[in-house]
Amino acid sequence: MRAVSVVAAFVATLTCADAFVSPTQMTSCVSRSRINNDVSVTKSSSLLEPVQSYADIWTPLFKSASESGLLPDFILHWGHGAAMATVLLSLGLVGAYMGWQIRFGNGEDVTPLTLGETIREAHPKLIGGAFFFFLLGGQGGLVLLNTQGQSILESPHAITAAISVALLTIQAILPKFFATENGTVARDAHAYLGTATMAYPADELRTRTTPQ
Repeated sequence: MRAVSVVAAFVATLTCADAFVSPTQMTSCVSRSRINNDVSVTKSSSLLEPVQSYADIWTPLFKSASESGLLPDFILHWGHGAAMATVLLSLGLVGAYMGWQIRFGNGEDVTPLTLGETIREAHPKLIGGAFFFFLLGGQGGLVLLNTQGQSILESPHAITAAISVALLTIQAILPKFFATENGTVARDAHAYLGTATMAYPADELRTRTTPQ
């Protein structure tokens, strides 16, 4: 729930940002935004219930495996992070690299990484695969948090996950505009937003694995 409300509050604040708005108008806008955000929080509470119900379906299986010794504690705690890091550092980064190769005019090249296909053909498959495994892993992360007795959708990691999935969704939509009159803008946005999409979770991975 916190993940949804934080994202909503951030977007609401951005909509009020204007150098040509007076302080009085700004205050009024922020107040309205807070009211809208309260509504969003209420709606996110209703979102939490079905997500919690879904996690509760699988939690008994994981708890049983943990109690029987089939699921060691280190896998329960670190397995999700290791799996997502693997997806990010393989499919995600290689797919992003291929995207820039296409932008540099090398889309028709065939390399050992493309397994006989051109870079242009392999790029969407790799990124699509990363998107699929991130969605699948996100569900696993919710179940593992629930298994450990932690609140779901309220951690900083949940916020990172929600924003990352939202960015990947935008990335999947942008190519639909490549052939339109705004194709150049869409291609630029796809390239730079794609890099940011991969860098965002990578920075959290660095932060979480760096000793404080």
